[in-house]
Amino acid sequence: MRRTGRFLTALAALALVLVPVLAEARPGGGSSSGSRGSRTYSAPPSTQTAPSGAQRFDRTATQPSSPATARPGMAPGAQPSRGFFGSFGGALLAGGLIGALLGYGLFGGGAGFGAVLGMLLQVALIGLLVMLVVRFFRRRQAPAVASGPQGYAFQPQPEPKAFGGTGGMKAAAPVDAPLAIGPSDYQAFEQTLKDINAAWSRRDLQGLRAVATPEMVSYFAQDLRDLEARNWRNETRDVRLEQGDLAEAWSEEGEDYATVAMRFSMLDATFDNATNKVVEGSTTQRTEATELWTFVRKGPGGKWMLSGIQQTQPA
Repeated sequence: MRRTGRFLTALAALALVLVPVLAEARPGGGSSSGSRGSRTYSAPPSTQTAPSGAQRFDRTATQPSSPATARPGMAPGAQPSRGFFGSFGGALLAGGLIGALLGYGLFGGGAGFGAVLGMLLQVALIGLLVMLVVRFFRRRQAPAVASGPQGYAFQPQPEPKAFGGTGGMKAAAPVDAPLAIGPSDYQAFEQTLKDINAAWSRRDLQGLRAVATPEMVSYFAQDLRDLEARNWRNETRDVRLEQGDLAEAWSEEGEDYATVAMRFSMLDATFDNATNKVVEGSTTQRTEATELWTFVRKGPGGKWMLSGIQQTQPA
């Protein structure tokens, strides 16, 4: 009976740790990935759509290029220290404490199936706890969001008033923006939002390559593999842009960049491939998300490609 109780307690703890994984399966959901050129380590200005600003990137291929982008006393490109609780020693301590609570010690003192199962559960918990602790400290270390001018406001197409017609939000060029962003650009941003979600739902890497940078495609591919390892798939349907505005736009080294805050709604559901049953989300109830998407193109006239997705800071 004691072993049964310990086993159920361990399963309950493991289920609680896994909850965030289930709830963040949409493309880019729950993490910030990609690059913003030379501004990757600079927070985009807040906007009406995302007043709390953006979180720093959890995954990026861009390395800090100068000491100004790193912490004081840290060499350029060096990874910030996560402290004891982000280290292997912290993981062992966390695992030992959980094991003690469950009555097993660090690696289990008994023999037989129950002890082996307890050890495996502790190892799984250690790995998941390390992941959550690292994510927590990364978010705590996120730089303060810089204030900035409001951008060009837009709403879902085909309503023309979103781009400065009569009524609704007026078109207004960003103050001191070195790169002009017009209605056709905003239409491209909205269409890319829909194309990314459609290709993701089909698990179509070729389709993602047509609208996203190789870096972003690599992150999408990894996320799809993670879902497939659990024999799940995520589908987002009927994506609608509810509100959006420009955070900033600029040019560097022959490329144009634009970071746009977007609030959109959708039907978001994760399915078990074996049973085709919904394990998270809903096929009938819409959900909303607000993210900052960065787009890049090879100069004027080039095609805008998604280069980064950032989650918003908690309000």
